[in-house]
Amino acid sequence: MSGRLDGKVCVITGAGGGMGADAAMLFSEEGAQVCVADVNLAAAEQVAGEARDAFAVQVDVADGESVQAMYRATAERYGGIDVLYNNAGISPADDDSILATELDAWERVQAVNTRGVYLCCKYGIPYLLERGGGSVINVASFVALVGAATSQIAYTASKGAVLSMSRELGVQFARQGVRVNALCPGPVETPLLLRIWSETPGAAERRLVHVPMGRMAKPREIVNAALFLASDESSYVNAATFLVDGGLTAAYVTPE
Repeated sequence: MSGRLDGKVCVITGAGGGMGADAAMLFSEEGAQVCVADVNLAAAEQVAGEARDAFAVQVDVADGESVQAMYRATAERYGGIDVLYNNAGISPADDDSILATELDAWERVQAVNTRGVYLCCKYGIPYLLERGGGSVINVASFVALVGAATSQIAYTASKGAVLSMSRELGVQFARQGVRVNALCPGPVETPLLLRIWSETPGAAERRLVHVPMGRMAKPREIVNAALFLASDESSYVNAATFLVDGGLTAAYVTPE
């Protein structure tokens, strides 16, 4: 049986856990050769070991030399690169209201979430151009489109930057066969989000009232959207704000 990503080489950052790990497994099942990249090498190695055809690389996406080494290792192993899935991101506990968030917290988030995507695109897109095209999936967020009184100002700003960057790159490289899209998930049942919400009584209820479907996404529901964007099925999807948010950003009043 042929897979939806047969013959494609995919680099997934932040693939040692959460949605990145889920994506590495699914992409591998669908025929891709996968670079499982994460700052935690042991976690990446565990995921790669469970996948059909994958290998692990330790990467610090905020460091240009580290990012270049990741792509070099992938191209040397598999002969080229077709898909960049820039999934790595952080949302630390000290990212809060702008009145409470200190500059070091702001800089730390921008380094991974904004500079990280910049570096992964800067050094990854040339490999796609060598192949005559490819797909870039940058993970933004629904918070790039709506505001929240429960602010995480650094995270929100970083995801807005990722959305704008993706749009610009999608327009710039379209005629060279490279598609760039911003995947914008709504709230997802990840260990990170569940931990954040569980620390504050009523946090989940306060937020889920704004989601028409009344629940968080399962990680696989987001990863399935990424699979579509990575595959040739999405050949005319470019520079898109690809929302997978259960209708959250469309909602004014939700069902009772």
